[in-house]
Amino acid sequence: MMVAVATDSSSTSSNDKPRRARRTRMTGAERRQQLLEIGRTLFAEKGFEGTSVEEIAAKAGVSKPVVYEHFGGKEGLYAVVVDREMRRLLDMVTSSLTAGHPRELCEQAAFALLDYIEEYTDGFRILVRDSPIPQSTGSFASLISDIATQVEDILGREFKSRGFDSKLAPLYAQALVGMVALTGQWWLDVRKPRKSEVAAHLVNLAWHGLDGLEQKPRLIGHRKN
Repeated sequence: MMVAVATDSSSTSSNDKPRRARRTRMTGAERRQQLLEIGRTLFAEKGFEGTSVEEIAAKAGVSKPVVYEHFGGKEGLYAVVVDREMRRLLDMVTSSLTAGHPRELCEQAAFALLDYIEEYTDGFRILVRDSPIPQSTGSFASLISDIATQVEDILGREFKSRGFDSKLAPLYAQALVGMVALTGQWWLDVRKPRKSEVAAHLVNLAWHGLDGLEQKPRLIGHRKN
């Protein structure tokens, strides 16, 4: 005689089926932003050549075609990352120049670059690398030139007030901004002394050099040309 075995109908109830976690689908804008952030981190760490589309896609949890769809490839992604960082740095420097006194303006410019290095370290590492591809927005050198143009107007007014030749303002602007930029590249890794000390020493050299500036500087060595 066969005995019917009762089965627990609740075990097959749909209510007891394991629930699968729903994955939130990103919008196109959100995916683009995600890829930019991942690319930015990898380019800063490994450089352009050391970063692959495969690695970018893997970290984003997508397939390679998604990266191509948004940026046309690694070159396109790199170009957008560089453009964003250049604009960010330029905006930080130009928006910081608000003081009326020239010495404080020098301090503001120095702090703006050091602030950027401190807050956006990955971005600065990318900018100071030699770009492996042509950039429509230029290079770090051209960015420094853009910042120098902002400083040039300030120096021009100062030169006029002292009776100096204002046509030399571009030369001095390039020299001052270049000094800060190169010091910033050095400070990027050493981070000593602290930021405020670095800014103070930069301004000390720049300001006291300008304060005792000769209208017609002379060479004292044997070489005259």
